[in-house]
Amino acid sequence: QLKLVESGGALVQPGGSLRLSCAASGFALGDYAVAWFRQTPGKEREGLSCISTWGENTHYIESVKGRFAISRDNAKNTAYLQMNNLKPEDTAVYYCATADPLSKRYSYCSSYQAYDSWGQGTQVTVSS
Repeated sequence: QLKLVESGGALVQPGGSLRLSCAASGFALGDYAVAWFRQTPGKEREGLSCISTWGENTHYIESVKGRFAISRDNAKNTAYLQMNNLKPEDTAVYYCATADPLSKRYSYCSSYQAYDSWGQGTQVTVSS
């Protein structure tokens, strides 16, 4: 069974840090690009950051650039999102997702519309 499981979400104070993990099972994560998305109630899911299959390319949206860092360890079949200097507006459910680089919808890892396999999400709450 192909599965992605996110973990690491928590309640944290503004300015704090969290590290999210995305563990894959049932397939080789290294065959896929990985992205992190987030969603808040009433809003569309937003692509935040992505990393290509072997980590040679990454992308960040402006609102998280310089604060978040995406990485992956294909030997552990796991991807990560290090989040620093968290702000209340970062509060959301965070999802990891994979995209097949051979997909027609995929041009770069930032082709966020190409991501079609999702985990169940992990809640991040930034509040004092």
